[in-house]
Amino acid sequence: MFASHRLPSRRAIPLLAVQLFLVTFSVNLQAPLVPHYAAASGHGTGAQALAFACYVGALVPALLFLAGLSDRVGRRLPLAVALLLGLAGTWLTLRWPTLVALGGARACYGLATGLVAGSGTAYMTELYGEREDAATRGAALVAAATSLGFGTGALVTGLCLIAAPSVLPPLSLWAYLPFALVAALAVAALPAPARHPDMPWLRWPVLAPGTVALGVAILLAWAAVGVVIGVVPSALAAHGHAAWAGFATFFVVSTGLLFQPAARRMAPVRAVRAGLVLVPLGFAVLALGVVYVNLPALLAGAVIASSACYGFTYLGGLAAVNAAVAPALRARAAAGYFLFAYFGFSVPVVTSGWLADRFGMPVALALFTAALIAGSAALALTLRRRSTEAATTATATRPVCAPAARRLRD
Repeated sequence: MFASHRLPSRRAIPLLAVQLFLVTFSVNLQAPLVPHYAAASGHGTGAQALAFACYVGALVPALLFLAGLSDRVGRRLPLAVALLLGLAGTWLTLRWPTLVALGGARACYGLATGLVAGSGTAYMTELYGEREDAATRGAALVAAATSLGFGTGALVTGLCLIAAPSVLPPLSLWAYLPFALVAALAVAALPAPARHPDMPWLRWPVLAPGTVALGVAILLAWAAVGVVIGVVPSALAAHGHAAWAGFATFFVVSTGLLFQPAARRMAPVRAVRAGLVLVPLGFAVLALGVVYVNLPALLAGAVIASSACYGFTYLGGLAAVNAAVAPALRARAAAGYFLFAYFGFSVPVVTSGWLADRFGMPVALALFTAALIAGSAALALTLRRRSTEAATTATATRPVCAPAARRLRD
């Protein structure tokens, strides 16, 4: 299936994981700098949230219209373009450190993420070959690499600001450029899976059967992440803790990696149900930490929320989607799943930013927390009811297969 002169799959797998990490590393690289850009441009929290949402404004069209692109042109070209877009976006904010340039940079990052959101999962699964657990392993490694990348960029910038607060732009932005360039060139060393030039350029994402509820779950989870990245930095900056925005972003994203092994051992629906408890709980603690300027509470809440946002909910849902469709549909099915995720990553952020400008940050966070609790509770009851109905049906039709019924109920 792959060209023989390329790297063998066992070496290509870690290389692809590093490349996906670097694509997502750039996304939140400037998160701790958002208040600085806003102050330089004379804008408030609402404008910051809008610039942040430019990421999704470019990502969603990519998911909608380019979900099947990698099936036609191959997996490597979209990956190389994504890395170069990350480089271009970072250079844009280095050249013009303003909120407008940040919006343009985040549009570059959104297009980059949209190009690899579905194809990266499909590519990783293909590299695992004919193994029975290829879909699960592929989804798990992609989830680990991307969740670590989304948070680490902000963390590195935050550390640079703490170590050298007067050095702007921080070294982290300059250091990313050569890494992204080398990674883009290294795409040529990856195996080249078969292309299908007869497929149309534009194909819609697909929804894997029975996974709409899992999509709504990741929507709620990533809404919490979006508010932390897009709105919380301005609240921290108002109290003189702007550099801590990088830690907040890292904790709410990348610490979820610690919980992914536990999520892999759980049935997907059970993992998602656990996430529906942890997301509102964690965000409530985090919001109290923001309002009362308590950094330990903020970071503890971020870890609790992240255990679901990039642990149980993210991995459970992605693994279920990856396994629910034929190999030919994996890229488009993953794109469909991420459409839910990034809707949650955008609309609540802009709404919360507007509420913060109009009524104050405590009111905005309180309203979002209430909405998150109500949505999570309603979805948990829906999933529980569907699982019970499925278990009842399985027991009635196959009474001798109790273990299978128990797995379905889980």
